[in-house]
Amino acid sequence: MSLPVAATPSAPQPRANLLLVQMPEEDQARWSGQLETVELLKGRVLFEAGAPATHVYFPITAIVSLIHTTHSGDSAQVAMIGSEGAAGLAAAMGGESPACRAVVQRAGLAFRMRVPLVREELMRPGASTQLLLRYLQSLISQIAHTAVCNRHHSLERQLCRWLLLCLDRQHGHCELSVTQELIANLLGVRREGVTESAQRLQAAGLIRYSRGHIAVLDRPGLEARACECYALLKQDFKRLLPQDPDGVNAATSATFAPIAVQA
Repeated sequence: MSLPVAATPSAPQPRANLLLVQMPEEDQARWSGQLETVELLKGRVLFEAGAPATHVYFPITAIVSLIHTTHSGDSAQVAMIGSEGAAGLAAAMGGESPACRAVVQRAGLAFRMRVPLVREELMRPGASTQLLLRYLQSLISQIAHTAVCNRHHSLERQLCRWLLLCLDRQHGHCELSVTQELIANLLGVRREGVTESAQRLQAAGLIRYSRGHIAVLDRPGLEARACECYALLKQDFKRLLPQDPDGVNAATSATFAPIAVQA
């Protein structure tokens, strides 16, 4: 299977990856010769569950979904990764084969680095390794909260949480390009349930839905309607990576200047 990415020219980006910009400058300089910029296409698989991962991806504008699939074919998203994090990091920490499939949920740019090179970097003790370990802990927290939320909270509250997590990774944009069918697949529920929940949120003036697009009109109202899982996830992220609890709008091309990319 061909690699589901396309290389892009080295050019300044309006935003960067939060993990990379928080590394000490000497580590950024060392990583710069091993990173490359890639364009991730929506719907493409970055790595499969149980298959060796070749790269770790650090999204810039893309969003990646980690999806778990059962033997019967049922699936659900267990975590969402944007410019605040990295996909495939566990494989570089000795996991070899990821437990989940990684699928591009929103097309965009990312940095990538080969797994053996990331593993070599993680063998160096220091601030960067501790940073990546803290992020991995926050990702585990997201997976745990998602499992509890999917089991105990109403679909409407789950939908609010999911929409808010998307907004946090869309760099301030309040409109999402997503179908109800995709949301249903990611939440592991029936499409009809998503339709009913979206209609209630629209009737309450919180969102506006048209085919393939959802515009968030009242974010505070959406937060009030969401379950406590969203607020707890933000608290965990702020505790572990306090520089930017939302994982967005933290990095500009100026602050990211120490890291170069290769085509």
